Amino acid sequence: MVREVLGNRVVIVMGVSACGKTTVGRRLAERLGVPFVDADDLHSAANRAKITSGRPLDDADRRPWLAAVAEWIRTTADRSGGVMACSALRREYRDRLRPRGAEVWFLHLSLDPAVALERITARRGHFMPPELLDSQYQLLEPLQPGEPGTTVDASGSTEQTVRAALRALAQSFHDPAAPAHPLRP
Repeated sequence: MVREVLGNRVVIVMGVSACGKTTVGRRLAERLGVPFVDADDLHSAANRAKITSGRPLDDADRRPWLAAVAEWIRTTADRSGGVMACSALRREYRDRLRPRGAEVWFLHLSLDPAVALERITARRGHFMPPELLDSQYQLLEPLQPGEPGTTVDASGSTEQTVRAALRALAQSFHDPAAPAHPLRP
């Protein structure tokens, strides 16, 4: 039953660093029985080095990465649908992540900046330094009218957030024209 709500869509779990994209995305993919990828894994070594050094990426850095992400989406939508964790902070980036022929649905994990800072500071082994969190909030453009998806408050537990995401995904499957709206976990 859970798998039917996805079809061949690719769900992009989006938001700032430390909002839970990877954790929620993995759980969501497990529950839906589809492939998962973290878009961070598609970054070049040069991009990772730049981020690790505390310098934000610019659009020239992102261009080949966005192309690789869009290719994964296209291929996955052709097969079975899937879930991807990807910051997708700006509308322009999200538009590039909607390749022709692929149905994409965005799940924006919204998180208060203070909570995100607390989480990113406690995180170990990730290449994204806490110093770049403010730059992500400055870039962030929440989902806009006409974009397929919804916003979920990610301040609760992972399980609460996944349940809210599944409810929203099921609702969108039954009513694709339903407007994006914030959901509490």
